[in-house]
Amino acid sequence: MSDDQTVAGDDRPPRHTVEVTVYEFVGGAAFFAALVERFYAGVMADPVLAPMYPTDDLEGARNRLCAFLVQFWGGPDTYSQQRGHPRLRMRHAPFAIGLDERERWMGHMRASVQAADTNAEVKAMLLGYFENSATAMRNQADR
Repeated sequence: MSDDQTVAGDDRPPRHTVEVTVYEFVGGAAFFAALVERFYAGVMADPVLAPMYPTDDLEGARNRLCAFLVQFWGGPDTYSQQRGHPRLRMRHAPFAIGLDERERWMGHMRASVQAADTNAEVKAMLLGYFENSATAMRNQADR
């Protein structure tokens, strides 16, 4: 049965489903820009993480993360056009990322996602992705 058909005796109007990307659902790039701003506010106040970020290119780091997230969640592919394949593990290899760094990073990202103006399902999707990605970036044994 297609969405346009009804069951005999059912006088409800037919239901139609429209699929949208997370990017479209949250309203586009502005959502991710705000997410990244909240995240970086926490990171830059963190005594362990702040030194890992380039103070001379902090705006560039913000822009790259935002562009990556926009693309990953269904928006324009600007990130790949500018930087090629994300290669996240390679790009994070120069930084010592152990369990503490991972947990601190996730704490700031979790707070940023929880403060976002979207529904619980989208927040769960974002957090699931970030949890997996943060774990994948670890390159140091537990200390």
